[in-house]
Amino acid sequence: MKVFVTGVAGQLGHDVVNELVSRGYQAVGSDIAPAYSGIQDGTPVTTAPYYALDITNADAVEQVLDQVSPDVVIHCAAWTAVDDAEAPENMDKVRRINATGTQNIATCCKKLDCKMVYISTDYVFDGQGTQPWKPDCKDYKPLNVYGQTKLEGELAVAETLEKYFIVRIAWVFGRNGKNFVKTMLAVGQKYDTVRVVCDQIGTPTYTPDLSRLLVDMIATDKYGYYHATNEGGYISWYDFTCEIYRQMGYTNTVVPVTTEEYGLNKAARPYNSRLDKAKLAENGFTPLPTWQDALARFLKEKED
Repeated sequence: MKVFVTGVAGQLGHDVVNELVSRGYQAVGSDIAPAYSGIQDGTPVTTAPYYALDITNADAVEQVLDQVSPDVVIHCAAWTAVDDAEAPENMDKVRRINATGTQNIATCCKKLDCKMVYISTDYVFDGQGTQPWKPDCKDYKPLNVYGQTKLEGELAVAETLEKYFIVRIAWVFGRNGKNFVKTMLAVGQKYDTVRVVCDQIGTPTYTPDLSRLLVDMIATDKYGYYHATNEGGYISWYDFTCEIYRQMGYTNTVVPVTTEEYGLNKAARPYNSRLDKAKLAENGFTPLPTWQDALARFLKEKED
């Protein structure tokens, strides 16, 4: 099976390619950069072909996908800088990447009759209440530009294709690129006291674990909407930070603050990012390990 992966310079796309290669799939990567810039163990990934591709260019997308002729496209490429998406000068670019770019991919997948995996987000919901969001819930009320454009990407896929997986994730961390864990480690090394938001609730997603699930999915025809984060219970960013520091042996004072008290975000954040993942097991997929276990593996790999 040949699998085309977009966004391979990012956290998830990078690990998806490595998972595919490790399991004997024919992986082909793409991103906006002229050459692949991801790393694993300090060295660039060179085991998969790479195409420089601007997904907002419909002609370029068609040309590359026609040439590659994949059986599956795993679409990880996205604008994910949530606060920067709110800047007026960025809004059009965010929509072209998250919505138009996704439509370009979906259109080509329809032409080639191949499967498509679209990576989405809890931000398509309004984040109110305390009940976990179910994957087939259509009560969309995104709070910010990022969430709105990712929802538009979801709709582009669902309205264009029949053979699709829309997988919503949250609180992503991995070995390649920036993430909350790396940020809090750096902050903990610089400051004795750290203020962290305590009223946004969700569950982290470790990209190597998610990559395993996505590669499991593409071998099936169990299409539809899914939610996929690590197991281990729902927590706040404050809880996550406390566990990061506990596992690392840091003795910092971590102070819980409300989103309003924190006050540094330009984009509105959902308070309730709880995602109901029961549909995974119901369809025969193995759930992800606990986030505590995932964090321990991430920290060990980071030290090694």
